[in-house]
Amino acid sequence: MRVVYSLTPEMRLKLKKPIGDLIRGSFAETMKSLKEITAKENTPCIISVGDTVSRNLRDSGFCPKLSIVDNLAMRKSIEPILLKADRTVHTRNPQATITDEAIEAVRQALNSPNRVRMVVEGEEDLLTLIAVLYAAENSYVIYGQPHEGIVVIKVTREKKQEVSMLLSAMETCSKS
Repeated sequence: MRVVYSLTPEMRLKLKKPIGDLIRGSFAETMKSLKEITAKENTPCIISVGDTVSRNLRDSGFCPKLSIVDNLAMRKSIEPILLKADRTVHTRNPQATITDEAIEAVRQALNSPNRVRMVVEGEEDLLTLIAVLYAAENSYVIYGQPHEGIVVIKVTREKKQEVSMLLSAMETCSKS
């Protein structure tokens, strides 16, 4: 495992702002809005990043293609969430980094015909960027915005370019 990207203080501040559309509200309100969005779009693929949002999607009848969890909610350990998945993969991704192992796990999961539950040892938050980068266009990547609601990212060519620019602004680590 090698760290490919490391979060800088400047990027930490920048990434506090949602990189998609923030849907504010309670669990019920956000899930209702998401159902309306995905019904209109006939969404080919949903990817969830985070334990709480993955559980909320499951409880609302969504079956994401990829659910990325770390068995933490608000940085506190929680019971592992039972998610519908054909396969569970484990990867390592230390806090404030993106590793080559995690990048490859996301890429393989999105190229697989199976629904995948990815359990991250470390932190999953930054893998949102990798999910956007490798997801098919018109997919949706969804993550939670603590105490506010959910963030919905529609994957487009422009969004992939934006994510590439964010990644290039992070500290890149040597290949040793």
